[in-house]
Amino acid sequence: MTNMKLRHRRQFLHLAAGAAALPAVSRAAWAQTYPTRPVRLIVPFPPGGLVDTIARPIGQWLSDRLHKPFIIENRPGAGTNIGTEAVVRAPPDGHTLLLASTANAINATLYDKLSFEFIRDVVPVAGIVRLPIMMVVIPSFPAKTVPEFIAYAKANPGKINMASVGNGTAQHVVGEWFKMMTGVNMMHVPYRGGAALLTDLLSARVEVYFPDTFGVYVQHVRTGKLRALAVMGPRRLEVLPDIPRIDDFLSGLDASDWVGLVAPKNTPAEIIAKLNGEITAGLADPKLKARLADLVPGATMLTGSPAEFGKLIAQDTAKWAKVVKFAGIRLE
Repeated sequence: MTNMKLRHRRQFLHLAAGAAALPAVSRAAWAQTYPTRPVRLIVPFPPGGLVDTIARPIGQWLSDRLHKPFIIENRPGAGTNIGTEAVVRAPPDGHTLLLASTANAINATLYDKLSFEFIRDVVPVAGIVRLPIMMVVIPSFPAKTVPEFIAYAKANPGKINMASVGNGTAQHVVGEWFKMMTGVNMMHVPYRGGAALLTDLLSARVEVYFPDTFGVYVQHVRTGKLRALAVMGPRRLEVLPDIPRIDDFLSGLDASDWVGLVAPKNTPAEIIAKLNGEITAGLADPKLKARLADLVPGATMLTGSPAEFGKLIAQDTAKWAKVVKFAGIRLE
């Protein structure tokens, strides 16, 4: 990490911590006027995807709580960079916010020439959900555990096809991290979308995948059409409690996908604190929690302060930078 990027990372964490340190009176005074007009929630993905699915109940919750519309605006393209830049360039008044995700942390290294630097140009508001990542293989695969998979892969270098939904996506980078941590060699097969990938996985044209969206994959594991070897995350999945954690076999290989809210840098800390409080209340609300759990099975609520969310972003940005560089991931 360069000295400049390290300095920006420290500034990012300092700004995040500042939102939690303001006197309650100051926060309350600002909260009386915000928001003064509709708020744009920029989703840097097309409608219907994971982040968009999460954004809609969160937007409705904030609209109901703050009595102004929180409007979902899909701005897909360039691997989230178009929507992210729209937020970075917006006035820092809390009326334009970004649904950020792991993709933003990966893109910081994946793209050589961006007109912004994510950690430098945004301030964390609140985490929303964290999604563990599962390792699934086809039923005919000769390995039934992670250690057996590693042994087979080492005995058959380059012969296992590892699927992803595209170069530089979270699923691809997690797979490359697995390769880096274990020393195995697998052939990466990128797809343009999840539907084609799933078709080929069920047809055994590819053998292994690391999904972070569990709905359809949980069903295929339960019916035996796919086999789950492990889950990456702090705990086992409630929906598949018999699947072991990968950390039981590989210490330190603990990856997850996350979604949260960020704002343009210099957004007043009072606004950040108010939004964080409202989202924290939402993630504790039984109805909203149940709705999110139904929309994204396996997800856990990512509660905490802006500083805690900022720490996660900074840690993931540094971690995925190492993987992207090690694997030599390039966009075609």
